[in-house]
Formats: sequence, structure tokens, C-alpha cells
Amino acid sequence: MLVTWKYRPRNTFIQRLDPRTRWIFLFSIILALTIPEIWDYRIVFPLFVLSLTLFFMARIEWKDVRRAFIYIFILVFFIVGLNALFFGRGGPSSVLDPSSPVLFFGVTVSKAWFAITQVTRMLTMALLAIPIPYTMDPNIYGTAFKRMGVSDKVSFTIDLAFRFLPTFARDLTITVDAQRARGYEVEKLKGGLVARIQRLAPLIIPVVMQSTVTGEEVIDAMDLRAFGTAPRSWLKELRYAARDYFMIALGVAIFITCCVLKWGFGIGGFFVPEFFTRLVT
Repeated sequence: MLVTWKYRPRNTFIQRLDPRTRWIFLFSIILALTIPEIWDYRIVFPLFVLSLTLFFMARIEWKDVRRAFIYIFILVFFIVGLNALFFGRGGPSSVLDPSSPVLFFGVTVSKAWFAITQVTRMLTMALLAIPIPYTMDPNIYGTAFKRMGVSDKVSFTIDLAFRFLPTFARDLTITVDAQRARGYEVEKLKGGLVARIQRLAPLIIPVVMQSTVTGEEVIDAMDLRAFGTAPRSWLKELRYAARDYFMIALGVAIFITCCVLKWGFGIGGFFVPEFFTRLVT
């Protein structure tokens, strides 16, 4: 049995949007920041504020997304941020400007500002993506991509992919609880996180086996329904409303504007603002 994320119906502007609109808007923002390689804080920061506003409009309880944000913060701040701060990788060559003042241990002003900009860019995209599993009906994932022109097989694959991680987490929780009932201690150990991981290692095999069995059951169910032999019919009907056209137009306009600013006017490249240089030096 496949499970889903903690989706709950909410009467919000975000949830009333067509699922295709949300995907198109997300892809538009990602492409706007990555294809023309926008690093200018005058563009990045307003997009961050827009993403943050839309996130709050989703009205998701913190307890639901707390764990997801912990993983995002670890990835963004400790991997992306520190890599940008100390090495300046992942950005334009101007980040490694040798004339930039040194702050500490080889960290220059340009690297510090690049790290801030890089973290902001990543959070801008994350804030749009995190609410999707919690505010979008899991029954319409496949329908949404199918209505966007994707094939039946790809649409169903995406649908199953979104259900895999919560299903895996559910199986792990059940296995851990079953072992606790048999006296297998996981938390009350000396050695901290490393000891816990070592104690969890023997539980991975039954969890992986259960996931494999679940996958085989899904395959059998699809074969019994002759999936892939003919075009599939989809029960859900999706229709755009005025708000959907507005959000799609906004996302496309942001993407086009970023491309025009970068390639047409040369605006959007990396530079260190004067106020930041005066602040840290």
C-alpha cells in the first residue's frame, strides 16, 4: 500500500490553483534563476520575498514541514553555503576576484556575498517546492502532468515517485516500532548520532525488502489492468480559472524579464554592492 505526504485540504489561494499552474510557475522561477544565471541581488531578493509570501499563503503548519526544512537547511547552509563561502564554487569567475578584501581564513568579501546570494537563490526555489506535497491532492499528480502533455508512463512514474519516500518512511517507522516492542533500543545509546545510525543499519534490510515487495505489487496491479497497452483514461478533470492565467502569466513574465535583463541589458550578473563592502570591512 502506497502512502502520501501529510496532505490536508485547505481553503487557500494556493490550494485553489490548478496543479498545472503551480508546476508551471515553479519551473518558470527555477528557469529564470538558472538559465540566464541571475546573481544580482536586486532580482534575487524580490523573487525570494515573492516565494516566501506564497509559502505563507499556503498556511501549512510548522510541525508538518519542520523536518523537511531541517534537511533543506542542512543542504543549503552547510553544503551549498559553506562551499560558496570558502571556495566560491558554483558561480561566475568574478567571485574569485583577487582584489576583493579578505575577511578571515581566505574568505573574501566577494565570496561572502556570493554565499548569501547562492543561499537565497536556493531557498527561493525550495520555498515554492516544499508546499507542493502538503497542499496538492496526491490523486492528481499524474493527471496534472498528463494534461501538461506528458505521456501516460511518465505521468504515472512521477505519481509513484512522489509516493515512494513517504511510503519508505512509513515502513521504516513500522519496523523500528516492531523492534522496540522486542526490546531493541535505538535512542537510549551512548555515542550520539553515530551510534543511532549503527543501530539502525540492521533495520535497513527488512525495510528495503518491504519496499521491493510493494513495488512488485504495484507492477502486478498495473499489469492486471493492461497498463501501457493503450492510451489511459484519467478520471480527474482540470480547468484553468482566472487566477491560474494570472499566475502563469506572472511566472512567464518573470522568466522573460530575467532573460531580457541579462542578455539584453547586461543586468543580472554577479557584483558586490557597495553597502555590503562597507558593512563587513
